[in-house]
Amino acid sequence: QVQLVESGGGLVQPGGSLTLSCATSGFTFSIYKMGWYRQAPGKQRELVAAITSGGRTNYADSVQGRFSISRDNAKNTVYLQMNSLTPEDTAVYYCNARISLQDIWGQGTQVTVSS
Repeated sequence: QVQLVESGGGLVQPGGSLTLSCATSGFTFSIYKMGWYRQAPGKQRELVAAITSGGRTNYADSVQGRFSISRDNAKNTVYLQMNSLTPEDTAVYYCNARISLQDIWGQGTQVTVSS
């Protein structure tokens, strides 16, 4: 059974940092591209960052230079390091894997940026 479990969200002040983790199981993690998405209230879910099996990364323009995605294939885990957070980064963050043309999602973790 494929599972993605996010953790690391919380409340942080503007300018602060958080690191999200997504622990996975049930599939061969190392061969799949992984992504982090977010959804703010009233908005569509959007891609934040993605990392290929070979470690190539891409980012949304809004987070370029502030966020960093990485993966640890030994731990079957993907991370999202978020720096210089702003209130506009407030959202539920989801981990994603596309396996056999099917999108698999975690349950999400809430990130709230507020003073």
